[in-house]
Amino acid sequence: MRLPAFWDTSALVPLCVQQGITPGAIALYKLHDAVVWWATPVEIASALARLVRMKQLAPSDCTRARKLAQRLADSWSVIQPTDALRAKSAQLVDRYDLRAADSFQLAAALEWCEDDPQGRIFLTADRRLREAAWSSGFDANQM
Repeated sequence: MRLPAFWDTSALVPLCVQQGITPGAIALYKLHDAVVWWATPVEIASALARLVRMKQLAPSDCTRARKLAQRLADSWSVIQPTDALRAKSAQLVDRYDLRAADSFQLAAALEWCEDDPQGRIFLTADRRLREAAWSSGFDANQM
């Protein structure tokens, strides 16, 4: 039985396209069901489009990656946006060195665990977000 974990976009993109951390991401996906923020599919689409613009991903590979992301998304648990989550996100940008999108990720993770992150796993490849998640009490080891 797979345990749930909160997955940031930076941890999910390597499941869709080959990157240096792809083997580790695949191993973690075999162990953990994905809980994600509501905007994660848009963030994945943005990351894939950026890789195409940077010529690090061929358009045909991007199409395959988008289809894979959609298949993966069919099994995710999604944290929906609320006024309370938005307020929590605004507090997090004051507390931690986070961009707005990352503060929403962390706020969604805190919503998922009902503000009790002890023993809960937060997966991200982003150093600042990982440090903020760890400081908030999540198990946020480097991917």
